[in-house]
Amino acid sequence: MREGAGIRLHKWRNLVCVGMIAILPESLMANDSAAAILHSTGGVRLNGNPALPSSALFPDDLVQTPSHSEATINAAGSTVMVNSDTVVQFEGSELHLDHGTLQLSTSRQLRVRVGCLTVVPVNPAWTQYDVTDVDGRVTVAARTSDVNIEARGSALTRGPKSGRTQRVTVREGEQQTREENCAVAPQAPAYVAGKGAILNSPWVKWSAVGAIGVAACWVLCRGDNPISPSDP
Repeated sequence: MREGAGIRLHKWRNLVCVGMIAILPESLMANDSAAAILHSTGGVRLNGNPALPSSALFPDDLVQTPSHSEATINAAGSTVMVNSDTVVQFEGSELHLDHGTLQLSTSRQLRVRVGCLTVVPVNPAWTQYDVTDVDGRVTVAARTSDVNIEARGSALTRGPKSGRTQRVTVREGEQQTREENCAVAPQAPAYVAGKGAILNSPWVKWSAVGAIGVAACWVLCRGDNPISPSDP
């Protein structure tokens, strides 16, 4: 009897442990608004280690999906499909995409940062959009509602005649492609090119001539008085 009771107790403990493992990520996400749940298939890595089928995800965690593997990030009000061959860092209200493709559905304006670009939903309403970064070129497709592409420390261009702007809006049903690196246009040098070295400047020349003339006049005007007289 005691042996049978021990076996039943052991099974009960295993069942409780499995249940705790299953609900633990959800409770963690509820207690931390910046946390999320990562659901992954085989081969996905979390912070360099093989990811479990369900794992808690916290800010600065890195997700890598190899070929033929995908993952899903479930956060409060947002779901993100991480396609194969993608590297992305979870940062709470923002995802930092190194390369690959993300498909987002969010009602919390979850952003995606790629290089100097940040993709931001225009409205807090439900928004679906895709972000792909391949070979330094970022393609943003707005599926539901509009999104903005914003640049940090540089400018985006709408076209050759529209000038520069810090923000470009991708309308629902459209897509746009931008460079990952926002190159800043080189500023004009402080000097005027083609004027030669500073010693060739006429201002420097005439200043030197004037200084020599003053020194010569001072010497000549002293007459016979030597610069270092012999008499004390």
